[in-house]
Formats: sequence, structure tokens, C-alpha cells
Amino acid sequence: MPAAPCAFCRIVAGEASAEIVLRTPQVVGFLDTRPVFKGHVLVVPRDHIPTLTDLPDELVVPLFTSARAVARAVQEALGAQGSFVAMNNVVSQSVPHLHVHVVPRTKGDGLRGFFWPRTKYAGGEAEEYAARLRQALEGTLPR
Repeated sequence: MPAAPCAFCRIVAGEASAEIVLRTPQVVGFLDTRPVFKGHVLVVPRDHIPTLTDLPDELVVPLFTSARAVARAVQEALGAQGSFVAMNNVVSQSVPHLHVHVVPRTKGDGLRGFFWPRTKYAGGEAEEYAARLRQALEGTLPR
């Protein structure tokens, strides 16, 4: 972990609030506070790992298995037709802690290329989205 914990390390440690949707021994998933579409989840390793090239081999499978489970959950829980799964690596990486974006998608949703418009949750809406995703993820990954 870095000398001054990053925003995602603080969420993983429970020192900062977030709508957590997934917890495993190696990975945490939580709602992005500035989602492209509602239900946009960030999947992060518990350890502070800045970039994909820093990711140890033993965490590759847990991280991407979790991202795959979240991609399935956004379809099941939110009625998305699919998902956009992406990762910035240094350039455009707003938090220097490796994170996989899992964004729910539906045909005609307006997302074009790599321009990511952002939206906001209304009062109580983030909690409701997180609860639906937690329910869809229940029992899919080791705890």
C-alpha cells in the first residue's frame, strides 16, 4: 500500500464509503460515483496495484473472474443487454489503483467510442442498484 492510501485503498479498508457490490479475499467491486450508466461497477484488487503491468500473476484470475461475474450480474440484476468492460492503464486512469470498469449496456444507449458521458444517482438510487447487484452476485465467487 502506498504511504498515503489512495481513494480505492480507503474504500477497500472501509475508511471511505462506497456502495460495495462484491467482496472476495482478493477483490472488491463497488459502484462508480460518476457512472457512465447506472449500475457502473469498478472491480479492484484489494492490494494497491497501480497498473495492469504491475498485477501479479496470482491475481489475474481472481480479478478477471470477478469482472466476468459482475458483467453477468449487470445483465441479470439490471436488465442490461450486455456490458462494456474496460480498463485504463496510466493514461486516463483517474485513480492510480488498477480498476476494471463494468458498464451495463443496452442497444441504443448512446455510448459511442471512448467518450464516456457521466450521470448521477438520485437519492437512494445507488443503494438500490447496489442491492440488486449484490443479490445477483450472491454465491458466484469465493468469499
